[in-house]
Amino acid sequence: MAVAEEVVVGVGPVSTDEVLRVARSGAPVRLSADALALIGAARAVVDALARAPRPAYGITTGFGALATRHIPPESRIDLQRSVIRSHAAGTGPEVEREVVRAMMLLRLSTFATGHTGVRPGTATAYAAMLSAGITPVVPEHGSLGCSGDLAPLAHVALVLTGEGEARDAAGTLVPAAQALAAAGLAPVVLAEKEGLALINGTDGMLGMLVLACHDLRALLRLADVTAAMSVEALLGTDRVFAADLHALRPHPGQAVAAANMTRLLAGSAVVASHRTPDCPVVQDAYSLRCAPQVAGAARDTLTHAEQVAGRELAAAIDNPVVTRDGRIESNGNFHGAPLAYVLDFLAVVVADVANISERRTDRLLDVARSHGLPPFLAHDPGVDSGHMIAQYTQAALVADLKRLAVPAAVDSIPSSAMQEDHVSMGWSAARKLRRGLAALTRVLAIEALTAARALDLRAPLTPAPGTGAVVAALRRHVAGPGPDRHLAPEIDAAARLAASGELVAAAESAIGALD
Repeated sequence: MAVAEEVVVGVGPVSTDEVLRVARSGAPVRLSADALALIGAARAVVDALARAPRPAYGITTGFGALATRHIPPESRIDLQRSVIRSHAAGTGPEVEREVVRAMMLLRLSTFATGHTGVRPGTATAYAAMLSAGITPVVPEHGSLGCSGDLAPLAHVALVLTGEGEARDAAGTLVPAAQALAAAGLAPVVLAEKEGLALINGTDGMLGMLVLACHDLRALLRLADVTAAMSVEALLGTDRVFAADLHALRPHPGQAVAAANMTRLLAGSAVVASHRTPDCPVVQDAYSLRCAPQVAGAARDTLTHAEQVAGRELAAAIDNPVVTRDGRIESNGNFHGAPLAYVLDFLAVVVADVANISERRTDRLLDVARSHGLPPFLAHDPGVDSGHMIAQYTQAALVADLKRLAVPAAVDSIPSSAMQEDHVSMGWSAARKLRRGLAALTRVLAIEALTAARALDLRAPLTPAPGTGAVVAALRRHVAGPGPDRHLAPEIDAAARLAASGELVAAAESAIGALD
């Protein structure tokens, strides 16, 4: 496998593409010369304050509720080691490699702004650990999203100092010191301010937001594909997707979704077969007719989330920060509310897109509403159950998604002896959104699988080139209609095709790129 192109982390923000390359493709990183210069200048400020008799928060004092204690010089290395050890207090299953790598890249990007006061050597060592493919073991539970993602980032910093556990580039779980030594790296002994600088950021929740935005953008194209397949299979009309109708309500996402569905249905013999004056259907059900309105609102919400992520990618999150004019100032920029809100918004979007997909699947299976299709699309109804229980599985997933859509950001829990008396819960919002995206992928896969079976049953009428290409892609992995067979492997196969982007790619191979 080719090595991903190196990402150079400079003074400005990293891009979404760079986050994806580092997180998912294992791209190595290095700090630019201008970033190292700014890091060095900020460190000089910290060193001067460390020598001064007046206490400076996070440099010569304790942290949080213990900020009033002045720490003498001989205890400051112990202080930095202690803050990392004590804050690495997470528990639960390991966080995914891609999330940890995204989090590390984004912390490094903040170092590169020259506002944290870390030493150049510490920042370079952090980059080297990332480039070597060393992935610290970060437990899932422990972050309140304020002050940033303290516990997850502390688990990363612990490995930088040679403690804790990590996975090497091959994925083998090893002691941190062993992983560093195998990569030719030495553990870092932290100096003043570096303990806070390593952990006081929103990088975990931001990394998960960036990954989620990318994945949801792809899933919304798939939602247009599966909706078009269902409209076609249910003998719905494509007239409601006309551009002039959607211009009457000028939400940009709605217009995109409608245009996608129009192109996907173009040239369909199934749609043409009932486009006659004697067609008895006056209006399609909302789950068909309003598909662009729902997918469009989802797109517009996603666009807002992407804008928030873009601003946060350009941010320097730490407390205290080193200003360009040499001040050390406390601040509240580590609070995760901007990210927590949009992560929760997206969980609502995911649940509703899944919900309308499940309603379309149910219509395909109901003989009273499917316009001539056999009950449950069964080969021999009564003997065979067809896709009856596939819809149950969809319904179970949607029910879970509704619970995951309950916002995390409204559930602040005070901590640190009431010093941190309002927290964002942004990490929790991000974790449940990741679970939601995995569930939405399966919901859409089941709709695609069911709609493809229904389109096969409309033969000899043929589907549109776009939707027909999706049916063909599925048929390379899943057989067409017939007697009941083990359905779970077919659902898994469809889910893999959905997650990989192959279903959307099949449609695009026939009609060009979808928006």
